[in-house]
Amino acid sequence: MAVASIRRSRAGKGNQKLQVRSIALRNLLFLSLVASLTLAQSNASAEGDAEAGKAKSATCTACHGVDGNSVNPEWPKIAGQHASYTVLQLQAYKDGKRQNALMMPMAMGLSDADMQDLAAYYASQQTTPGMADPELVATGERVYRGGNPSRGVPACIACHGPAGKGNPLTMYPKLAGQHAVYTYLQLKAYADQVRKSDKNQMMRNIADRMSDSDMRAVASYIEGLR
Repeated sequence: MAVASIRRSRAGKGNQKLQVRSIALRNLLFLSLVASLTLAQSNASAEGDAEAGKAKSATCTACHGVDGNSVNPEWPKIAGQHASYTVLQLQAYKDGKRQNALMMPMAMGLSDADMQDLAAYYASQQTTPGMADPELVATGERVYRGGNPSRGVPACIACHGPAGKGNPLTMYPKLAGQHAVYTYLQLKAYADQVRKSDKNQMMRNIADRMSDSDMRAVASYIEGLR
């Protein structure tokens, strides 16, 4: 009886180990599939010619800098941004879905090929690292990683990733290193219903629940990500 009990116990433990291994294998396969799809989407979105994009970027340099790293903190760094997201925003400006007095006229003259080329060029550039305000880091990290449950604000990490790298598959932008001033202004624009190009009003709903202090803190934290 005792021997049989021991055998059943060992068999049970063996089955548990097999189940754990099976779950781990399924998770690994799932993550591999997601990674493959992400890479495929990234490659598909970067169909443009980076060299051609560099030649076409002359008019962009006045605001965004030679390599896409703007000096003015009110203008975004676009260096290293996912090509898919850059194309999406240029199309939004051209279609009038995203309003901006400077960008809309610029985008109007761009063909689809121009957008792809510019996006490919800027995606190939490196984002210059930024610095977070030491006084805002703790609050910014808390909001970015855990949200603000008391106000119904979800964690930024869910869409933009732990290091702010975004996701080209879902066209969530890279945020790491972005000017805190620009990020804050965009959050305000979402909250004030000025920027309306977000899918399913996702960012408008989130920003509307954020306090001004949380916006400033998380924007500063994002600038320090790399």
